[in-house]
Amino acid sequence: MVHISDGVLPMTMIAAGFGFTIIILIYSLRGMQAEEVPKISLITAALFVASLIHFPVGPTSVHLILNGLAGIMLGRRAYASVFVALTLQAIFFSHGGLTTLGVNAFNIGIPAFLAWKIFEHRRMLDSPKREVVFGGLAAGIAVLASAIFVSLELMATGEAFQEIAILVIAAHLPVILIESLVAGAAAGFLARVMPQMLVPGMQKTMNSHQSGGALNEWS
Repeated sequence: MVHISDGVLPMTMIAAGFGFTIIILIYSLRGMQAEEVPKISLITAALFVASLIHFPVGPTSVHLILNGLAGIMLGRRAYASVFVALTLQAIFFSHGGLTTLGVNAFNIGIPAFLAWKIFEHRRMLDSPKREVVFGGLAAGIAVLASAIFVSLELMATGEAFQEIAILVIAAHLPVILIESLVAGAAAGFLARVMPQMLVPGMQKTMNSHQSGGALNEWS
């Protein structure tokens, strides 16, 4: 459960979540081009569908998150993709909540940013499998970060959610493994057949600066 429902969090946390999300959305959407929309829409649809398939674990449930995959494919656009997917889930399926939308977007979107930054450094590894390695690492860390965020927020609400907060992390350990394998395989495949679908590595960005070329959209 990385979606927190309405009525769980205090108003101060809800307000902070919306405040941070608005600021980050402005950054995420800045300079977006029309040609980016199809890829963003594709990933948003994947996020929307994946989070609707739940597996019960004790008093809570888990599901695929795919925020790591969103990060390695969309870069800073990932937060906007996460926000749209969560909004649609809350409106059409009451999954999560509208009052907690800002917090939920933060919990899933910030780890997507983290995955993006980790994946950008894949060129540090001189191996044909570097996309697989860094894609899997980025996705696993993204899921773990989301679970930790949710756990900390639940703990902050009081003793009533202490046990669930601990269970959230434990329940997502198999999800971390699954998403690492999925994202690693996807990154490796895309690197071979459609590398433009992945965010560029740091070396490519540096070369663009040195050659005086246009700044990459994710720089």
